[in-house]
Amino acid sequence: MPAPSKVPEILIAEADPWTAELIAQLVLDLHANARVVLVSDGHEALGRCKRRLPELVIADGELPGINGVELLRQLRRHPRTPALPFVLISARVDANSVRAVRPLAPSAYLGKPFNAAKLRKRLSALLPAQDTGAGSPAPALLVDNLNEYLDGVREEGFGAPLLGDVRDAVSQCLHADQIDLGDLEETFSRDPQITARLIAASNSAAQHLGVPCQTLLQAIQRLGITHALNLVLGMALERNARLHDPRLAELANSTWRSAQRSAELAYWLASELDLDAELCYTAGLLHNMGELALLRSLQDWQDRGGSLGDQALQATLTQRAASFGSALRIRWRLPFGLRELVAAYHVLGGGVFSREALVLNLCAALLELPAGQSPLSLMDERVTRLLRIDPEVLERLPARLLAG
Repeated sequence: MPAPSKVPEILIAEADPWTAELIAQLVLDLHANARVVLVSDGHEALGRCKRRLPELVIADGELPGINGVELLRQLRRHPRTPALPFVLISARVDANSVRAVRPLAPSAYLGKPFNAAKLRKRLSALLPAQDTGAGSPAPALLVDNLNEYLDGVREEGFGAPLLGDVRDAVSQCLHADQIDLGDLEETFSRDPQITARLIAASNSAAQHLGVPCQTLLQAIQRLGITHALNLVLGMALERNARLHDPRLAELANSTWRSAQRSAELAYWLASELDLDAELCYTAGLLHNMGELALLRSLQDWQDRGGSLGDQALQATLTQRAASFGSALRIRWRLPFGLRELVAAYHVLGGGVFSREALVLNLCAALLELPAGQSPLSLMDERVTRLLRIDPEVLERLPARLLAG
């Protein structure tokens, strides 16, 4: 086994970007200073090992190029790598496949879909543990300008903070013996980042089945409960998921409540108009995820030693929230139809609109009404006329959906 390093390099060879990201988060949760290298091809992984030997390899058994088993075989033959720790994750779990791999002595052999908690336990035995408590310093800033820092993290697109109650619910799900699909959807639907990530993952190349998933329930059904829970666990492990600055925490909670109101209002209106209520709920939930992502990034900036005054905070939110949301929607490869609805919440612009897009735009107008003003005051607005909405619908609109 290679000598321990203060900054171990971990090579993850995995073609699916969502699975690779989850494994990387598991590694970093155990050793925050580890240097994680991601490759998606077996030849690239082998070449990387020849150039610089990592402390650990985690490989997909079905890698393109040369598969994970062949990668392990070649590393075991090399005089420099006979005992290199190697975790193999494979869809081949039949007795013959397991017997064939056993002589190559992998450190762990896990089947697909793997259980993230079990993988984490295996990794904890192969990686040096590291204190990740509040007393551990965050990595130092590489830039001293807030705008330059935000430009960099926006393109990384890691996403918004998971709220504490959702993360606790996720933990309970992971330890449950039996999980009901309906209960799982109800739990996850409360958080916009979970919704966006699972929909994006279900529409990735590995999962795509011709018809895009556009709602959370569709995504969980396509991914399967195990894969969905794994992806959510990876998000829960992202560092600085909780916001310590009380200003940012208050803004995050307010933004989340706004997402909830938008989603519930969009669902109610779409149901009344016999439209796709689930799709409208999803779009309403995701309309302000840029603000959540930006707030998490501002917390990271401060944790790394950056300063953030009240004036700079307000200016940054005004100027950058929209671009953070756009970057996330693109990076997560949300279906175009869903992106169109999210955009319609903010502005209709020109062109032809689906009735669901009009519902989202009407939601925004309703939520911007001054306190005490009747929804009927919007009857002459463009969006209301395009929907040809019956005034009775607006009269029956539950007051709780408009409460601030």
